[in-house]
Amino acid sequence: MDTESDSGRRIAFVCVRNAGRSQMATAYAEREKADRGLEDLEIVTGGTHPADDVHEVVAEAMAEEGFDLSDRTPQEVSTETLETCDRVATMGCSTLELDAGVDVRDWDLPDPGEENLERVREIREEVRERVSALFDELESEGTVEAEHEG
Repeated sequence: MDTESDSGRRIAFVCVRNAGRSQMATAYAEREKADRGLEDLEIVTGGTHPADDVHEVVAEAMAEEGFDLSDRTPQEVSTETLETCDRVATMGCSTLELDAGVDVRDWDLPDPGEENLERVREIREEVRERVSALFDELESEGTVEAEHEG
Protein backbone atom coordinates (compact mmCIF):
# COMPACT_ATOMS: atom_id res chain seq x y z
CA MET A 1 0.00 0.00 0.00
CA ASP A 2 1.35 3.41 -0.96
CA THR A 3 1.57 5.45 2.23
CA GLU A 4 2.55 8.61 0.39
CA SER A 5 -0.63 8.87 -1.69
CA ASP A 6 -1.86 12.37 -2.42
CA SER A 7 -5.42 11.23 -1.77
CA GLY A 8 -4.78 10.61 1.92
CA ARG A 9 -6.02 7.72 3.98
CA ARG A 10 -9.50 6.57 5.01
CA ILE A 11 -10.69 4.65 8.03
CA ALA A 12 -14.24 3.56 8.78
CA PHE A 13 -16.27 2.69 11.85
CA VAL A 14 -19.29 0.53 11.09
CA CYS A 15 -22.13 -1.13 12.98
CA VAL A 16 -25.65 -2.21 12.09
CA ARG A 17 -27.62 0.87 13.15
CA ASN A 18 -24.81 3.49 13.27
CA ALA A 19 -26.50 4.75 16.41
CA GLY A 20 -24.12 3.79 19.20
CA ARG A 21 -20.71 2.16 19.00
CA SER A 22 -19.71 3.50 15.60
CA GLN A 23 -20.87 6.99 16.56
CA MET A 24 -18.74 6.85 19.73
CA ALA A 25 -15.74 5.58 17.75
CA THR A 26 -16.17 8.30 15.13
CA ALA A 27 -16.31 11.04 17.76
CA TYR A 28 -13.13 9.78 19.42
CA ALA A 29 -11.45 9.36 16.03
CA GLU A 30 -12.28 12.95 15.09
CA ARG A 31 -10.67 14.11 18.34
CA GLU A 32 -7.58 11.93 17.75
CA LYS A 33 -7.30 13.25 14.19
CA ALA A 34 -7.37 16.85 15.41
CA ASP A 35 -5.08 16.26 18.41
CA ARG A 36 -2.50 14.47 16.27
CA GLY A 37 -2.69 16.86 13.30
CA LEU A 38 -3.65 14.13 10.83
CA GLU A 39 -5.08 16.38 8.15
CA ASP A 40 -4.91 13.78 5.37
CA LEU A 41 -7.03 11.20 7.22
CA GLU A 42 -10.69 10.83 6.29
CA ILE A 43 -13.08 9.22 8.76
CA VAL A 44 -16.11 7.33 7.44
CA THR A 45 -18.97 5.98 9.53
CA GLY A 46 -22.20 4.21 8.77
CA GLY A 47 -24.42 1.23 9.28
CA THR A 48 -25.90 -1.58 7.27
CA HIS A 49 -29.42 -0.79 8.58
CA PRO A 50 -29.21 2.71 10.08
CA ALA A 51 -31.48 3.83 12.90
CA ASP A 52 -33.38 7.10 12.86
CA ASP A 53 -31.33 8.68 15.67
CA VAL A 54 -28.28 8.17 17.84
CA HIS A 55 -29.27 6.25 20.99
CA GLU A 56 -30.16 8.74 23.75
CA VAL A 57 -28.07 6.90 26.33
CA VAL A 58 -25.06 7.03 23.99
CA ALA A 59 -25.52 10.77 23.44
CA GLU A 60 -25.74 11.23 27.22
CA ALA A 61 -22.59 9.20 27.89
CA MET A 62 -20.65 11.01 25.18
CA ALA A 63 -21.82 14.41 26.45
CA GLU A 64 -20.02 13.56 29.69
CA GLU A 65 -16.83 13.43 27.62
CA GLY A 66 -17.52 16.75 25.89
CA PHE A 67 -19.03 15.38 22.67
CA ASP A 68 -22.34 16.68 21.32
CA LEU A 69 -23.90 13.96 19.18
CA SER A 70 -27.30 15.68 18.98
CA ASP A 71 -26.70 16.80 15.38
CA ARG A 72 -25.56 13.39 14.10
CA THR A 73 -27.84 11.22 12.03
CA PRO A 74 -27.14 7.52 11.49
CA GLN A 75 -26.40 6.83 7.84
CA GLU A 76 -25.98 3.90 5.54
CA VAL A 77 -22.54 3.01 4.26
CA SER A 78 -21.98 1.02 1.09
CA THR A 79 -19.59 -1.82 0.45
CA GLU A 80 -18.10 0.29 -2.35
CA THR A 81 -17.30 3.09 0.12
CA LEU A 82 -15.80 0.68 2.64
CA GLU A 83 -13.61 -0.86 -0.05
CA THR A 84 -11.94 2.55 -0.51
CA CYS A 85 -10.81 2.50 3.14
CA ASP A 86 -7.48 1.37 4.49
CA ARG A 87 -8.99 0.11 7.73
CA VAL A 88 -12.55 -0.75 8.69
CA ALA A 89 -13.44 -1.33 12.34
CA THR A 90 -16.70 -3.15 12.86
CA MET A 91 -18.28 -3.10 16.28
CA GLY A 92 -19.10 -6.77 16.75
CA CYS A 93 -21.89 -7.21 14.32
CA SER A 94 -20.26 -7.51 10.94
CA THR A 95 -20.65 -9.96 8.15
CA LEU A 96 -18.77 -7.66 5.78
CA GLU A 97 -17.10 -9.23 2.79
CA LEU A 98 -14.57 -6.68 1.53
CA ASP A 99 -11.67 -6.82 -0.90
CA ALA A 100 -8.50 -8.36 0.46
CA GLY A 101 -6.79 -4.95 0.41
CA VAL A 102 -8.95 -3.64 3.26
CA ASP A 103 -7.86 -4.37 6.82
CA VAL A 104 -11.11 -5.25 8.63
CA ARG A 105 -11.09 -5.47 12.41
CA ASP A 106 -14.07 -6.70 14.39
CA TRP A 107 -13.94 -5.06 17.81
CA ASP A 108 -16.72 -7.31 19.18
CA LEU A 109 -18.32 -4.67 21.40
CA PRO A 110 -21.74 -5.04 23.01
CA ASP A 111 -24.57 -2.92 21.62
CA PRO A 112 -25.15 0.00 24.01
CA GLY A 113 -28.63 0.78 22.68
CA GLU A 114 -30.53 -1.15 25.34
CA GLU A 115 -28.01 -0.74 28.17
CA ASN A 116 -28.10 1.49 31.24
CA LEU A 117 -25.84 4.53 31.49
CA GLU A 118 -23.25 2.80 33.68
CA ARG A 119 -22.81 -0.02 31.15
CA VAL A 120 -22.66 2.46 28.26
CA ARG A 121 -19.85 4.28 30.09
CA GLU A 122 -17.90 1.00 30.21
CA ILE A 123 -18.47 0.43 26.48
CA ARG A 124 -17.50 4.06 25.80
CA GLU A 125 -14.18 3.57 27.59
CA GLU A 126 -13.40 0.44 25.59
CA VAL A 127 -14.22 2.30 22.37
CA ARG A 128 -11.95 5.21 23.40
CA GLU A 129 -9.06 2.84 24.16
CA ARG A 130 -9.46 0.96 20.88
CA VAL A 131 -9.59 4.17 18.83
CA SER A 132 -6.48 5.52 20.54
CA ALA A 133 -4.64 2.24 19.94
CA LEU A 134 -5.69 2.28 16.28
CA PHE A 135 -4.31 5.79 15.84
CA ASP A 136 -1.06 4.78 17.58
CA GLU A 137 -0.79 1.88 15.15
CA LEU A 138 -1.51 4.04 12.10
CA GLU A 139 1.15 6.55 13.13
CA SER A 140 3.76 3.91 14.01
CA GLU A 141 3.47 2.20 10.64
CA GLY A 142 3.42 5.48 8.72
CA THR A 143 -0.08 4.90 7.32
CA VAL A 144 -0.94 8.47 8.24
CA GLU A 145 1.35 11.41 8.68
CA ALA A 146 0.86 14.39 10.92
CA GLU A 147 0.95 17.85 9.46
CA HIS A 148 3.84 19.70 11.07
CA GLU A 149 4.30 23.42 10.86
CA GLY A 150 7.65 25.10 10.66
